[in-house]
Amino acid sequence: MQKLVLFVSCLCVSFSANAVVFMDATWAQKACNTWNSTGKLTSGLGDKWIKNDGGRGYKLIQIYRDKCSSANKIQLTIQEQNGKAACVYGGKPDGKKMNYSHDYIMHATDKDWTCMGKGTFGCGPMGAMASGKLKFKGPKLEAMGVMGPFKSFLKLTGKVGGDKGTCN
Repeated sequence: MQKLVLFVSCLCVSFSANAVVFMDATWAQKACNTWNSTGKLTSGLGDKWIKNDGGRGYKLIQIYRDKCSSANKIQLTIQEQNGKAACVYGGKPDGKKMNYSHDYIMHATDKDWTCMGKGTFGCGPMGAMASGKLKFKGPKLEAMGVMGPFKSFLKLTGKVGGDKGTCN
């Protein structure tokens, strides 16, 4: 019996060590890959949105969980590639300076990220922003002009699995 308990304990430790933490660097890379396979993001943001980059050639999106603080935020770097908005980096912030005329930082509680990730009523982009579920800094008028792709971005947080029990 003791051997069985030890085996199960080791199995659980091994599983949790390999689990992706919601909004950690590994999660960010998976989110970047999911972005690139989501036409509503790549094509839907491939016109005016991606071109509003201040001449830098990229836009930054940083997100974090309120429970984990802004010290644990992750970054997606989006660039225009062949007329599409492609995610070229997902991970910890890489030192690029945020410019809130072009870039975005968003945060929410785990409960609200879950709601937005499911696209539940009241948790779409307008509902999340209006109700304060999603705290947001960046070009709000620009975001309002791309509500369809923004909804796909919020749902992306539900497509990429991750453990919400810990912080990165």
